[in-house]
Amino acid sequence: MPLDTVEKQTAEHPTHSVIWLHGLGADGHDFVPILPVLRAPEWPSLRFVFPHAPMRAVTVNGGMRMRAWYDIKGLDIADKQDEAGIRDSMQAVAELISRENARGVPSEHIVLAGFSQGGAIALNLGLRHPERLAGIVALSTYLPLAGQLPAEQAAVQAGMPVFWGHGSADPVVPQALGEQSRDALAAAGHHVDWHSYPMAHQVSEEEIADLRAWLGTRLRAAA
Repeated sequence: MPLDTVEKQTAEHPTHSVIWLHGLGADGHDFVPILPVLRAPEWPSLRFVFPHAPMRAVTVNGGMRMRAWYDIKGLDIADKQDEAGIRDSMQAVAELISRENARGVPSEHIVLAGFSQGGAIALNLGLRHPERLAGIVALSTYLPLAGQLPAEQAAVQAGMPVFWGHGSADPVVPQALGEQSRDALAAAGHHVDWHSYPMAHQVSEEEIADLRAWLGTRLRAAA
């Protein structure tokens, strides 16, 4: 079943899209409020697509059902990775890319963005997608299935620009895990624009400002 989404357009006839994935337990409405401070007037016409993750039981939360891109099976977020759930969500988000293509937005005009779990899906899908994307935004996240990436990454995504923002006091996804994932991407030849902020598992005004500048560069490059 296709993912339900919240959509916001900056103008008619969008030529570019940002598909933005929320974190564990949130939903597609989570990042809508930042749009007024994120978007810049000189950007091309954009469609922001905020999908809702499926409802599923999350082991680390006592099996409680909530919106999640995949199960978290251990207290260490990178432990006992739910590969099947990750790959199911990658396929579901790939279908959203295809839908944007059908609505007239080419893949090279699409940015994949995500926070925490959503960032993990954005990274895994974005580096494997068979058509070149405009960029990837990874916020307070990490790279699961890292061992499979060298064999599975798409050659067309070589040198993919990645904006990575992380909190130095993040208790959910420790910054050290983010740094390890960042280094794995850099070693694979991708261009990671890394930013560390004095915050926990969240976003900040400074991070949004840095992301606005980075997105402006990516959107101009994809024009």
